[in-house]
Amino acid sequence: MSAKPSDINIVIAVDHASITGGQAKVALESALGLKRAGYHPIVFAAAAPVDPRLSEAGVEVVCLEQADLLGNASKAAAAVQGTWNSLAESEMGKLLARLPREQTIVHVHGWAKALSASIARPIQRSGLPAVYTMHEYFMFCPNGGFYNYQDNHVCELTPLSAACWATHCDSRTYPRKVWRCLRQTVMERVARLPETFDDFILISRFQAGVVAHRLPSGARVHSVSNPIDCLDLGRKAHPATGDFLFVGRISTEKGPLLLAEAARRAGVIPVFVGDGPAAEELRAKYPEARILGWKAPEEVKALMRGARVLVFPSLWFEGQPLTVLEAKAMGTPVIVSDGCAGREEIEHGVSGLWFESANADSLAEALAKAKDDGLVSSMSNACYDQFWADPPTLARHVERLGAVYGAMLARRRVAA
Repeated sequence: MSAKPSDINIVIAVDHASITGGQAKVALESALGLKRAGYHPIVFAAAAPVDPRLSEAGVEVVCLEQADLLGNASKAAAAVQGTWNSLAESEMGKLLARLPREQTIVHVHGWAKALSASIARPIQRSGLPAVYTMHEYFMFCPNGGFYNYQDNHVCELTPLSAACWATHCDSRTYPRKVWRCLRQTVMERVARLPETFDDFILISRFQAGVVAHRLPSGARVHSVSNPIDCLDLGRKAHPATGDFLFVGRISTEKGPLLLAEAARRAGVIPVFVGDGPAAEELRAKYPEARILGWKAPEEVKALMRGARVLVFPSLWFEGQPLTVLEAKAMGTPVIVSDGCAGREEIEHGVSGLWFESANADSLAEALAKAKDDGLVSSMSNACYDQFWADPPTLARHVERLGAVYGAMLARRRVAA
């Protein structure tokens, strides 16, 4: 007989116990959704604070109360923790030892920012079925993105090859890149993290093209979209108004400088919601750009709903950009790079426009096309209709996770 959701424990391993980005958001939202669906989720995280919604919902949390690597006051301590977090290994072992083997699944969302690959050892020792959601690419690339942050282009070097070790591609310093290569070697050859999982969840078809050939032989691959929390506000009454909007971290790999240059060439004013290490350069080079800084979630949604288009100019692969899906839910067309995963959510010329990745002239041409009120109105309606025809809500996300978990437990029963 198959187990009821209330009988199933889901250990959700993630670096942060609060929302610090898309990875943590998906992990914690899924924990809340699984709890509502009757499962027993247990969030296992290294870095505090703890999202108060978890305790309010009755979700069990094991938080190690550590800093993440960037927040650690000691660079030496951060390097040690990031390479092998002994506390995470010990506490994960204690947690898994007290859970019933026939009714427990381990679901890892992230490890590179605080937990480290040390969690692989107790998961392997437990013999429990384990699944990994590929939010980024740290399992295969030392800097997590197959991206050269110094030269601002996608990297095609073989990870951990001699050329990889010799290339300064880190967003900060070359010594940090060397440490990341050392950490990657420990992850692959000591912890053997990839071999810990028989199942992998990929969040987009684009991502599958990037990593499918790198997964362990025999791995089972599942496609589960990230959940999107949006209200159905109906079609826009006046879609051909508003700003050319960018939402997210203002860092070079996200393409804000590319957008500002293309906007100048197209004769439009870009509006940036967010902040980051490239914000000062953006202000200095493009004083006409409006930079609003970070806003509360409801303010961001209102700005996105009111925008003429959302521009997503990312220079790296991405996994599945949440902002692209959120814009579609709002009925806001998206201008997106053809070199990132966001493109598969946009039908070129129908629900938005593609442009050639890293090409300012191509993006400027797309921005100029988006001055056409009739085209924007048509794309806005298409965005809304396409999203709400099969919305990736949290409930559907949990339903699809449940199917993955059920298949994993069924295989375990057959093997037993």
